[in-house]
Amino acid sequence: MFGYSAADAIGQSLDLIIPERFRPRHWAGYRAVMSTGITRYGRELLAVPAMRKDSRRISLEFSIVLLRDDGGDVAGAGAIIRDVTARWERERAARTSGG
Repeated sequence: MFGYSAADAIGQSLDLIIPERFRPRHWAGYRAVMSTGITRYGRELLAVPAMRKDSRRISLEFSIVLLRDDGGDVAGAGAIIRDVTARWERERAARTSGG
């Protein structure tokens, strides 16, 4: 989806795919979720832009699941991500053409 090989991506930050101007907002949200253990994106989809290795911008939707240790503390997070670029481009074209 992002154009990176496993060797390119393993051990790298998510900054690899997050457009630079959205990084502060992403990391603030991440820190809040990890410290509180609360996210609405287990129930709702989050729509965000992302960047591929070739610098092409894509549109994503994803949901998050928090992973907890035996004591119930947040140990990490997983996400189910889908590329919705084609749908987003169709919707944008319909809005700009008045349709």
